Amino acid sequence: MPQKWKKKRFAYSFSGITTVKNTIEAIGVPHVEIDLILADGVSVGFNFILKGAENISVYPVFESFDITPLIRLRAKPLRKIRFIVDVNLGKLAQKLRLLGFDTLFKNDYDDNDIVADAAKDKRIILTRDIGVLKHRAVTHGYFIRNHDPKKQLIEVIERLQLQNHFEPFSRCSVCNSKMNRVEKSRIQDKLYFDTLEMYDEFWQCAGCEKVYWAGSHYDRIVEWIDRIHNGISND
Repeated sequence: MPQKWKKKRFAYSFSGITTVKNTIEAIGVPHVEIDLILADGVSVGFNFILKGAENISVYPVFESFDITPLIRLRAKPLRKIRFIVDVNLGKLAQKLRLLGFDTLFKNDYDDNDIVADAAKDKRIILTRDIGVLKHRAVTHGYFIRNHDPKKQLIEVIERLQLQNHFEPFSRCSVCNSKMNRVEKSRIQDKLYFDTLEMYDEFWQCAGCEKVYWAGSHYDRIVEWIDRIHNGISND
């Protein structure tokens, strides 16, 4: 929504017969980011028909308090946190995987693929294309506001309250598969001699079979993860 309209009363004109959902999306707010609509103080659903002169209040997804008696406009929160991201968010996908979040990404995804896979696996869509979130089949999604991948990650973590769900290094940052501890003897043909001499603990991706170890980059990544977690927690 344009900044000039946020948390303010403003007039909006329409013609013909329209639902409150269509009107809100015409203003620029995807329905998956809405959790409560009040028409003249009464909770209504997306199919509420506007007659004109109503006072409409629209609220985003609530995370910290109970509105059970009112009409919830999205499905119940997902039991497992799974993401699918669009083609513009490859770096964000990699960072989410480093934190342990199940995140699908392909550089040739089209909108229909994203919507279909999200519905099949009950995934949250992360996108820079607000049009994707307006598909009727979409139930969980978030429009990324920031352009910078680092800021995008912070935005997602803060908005979806993921601070306590990190599982660093549990998932391959390349293909998203789970990582498993592996004996050195089983992967010695995949590594340089110096690496085998310096390290004893290794992990291997169950999908692409990429091998990982706690090299010089490990401490930097741990520090980066700590900064993200502590920075958000202290806000």
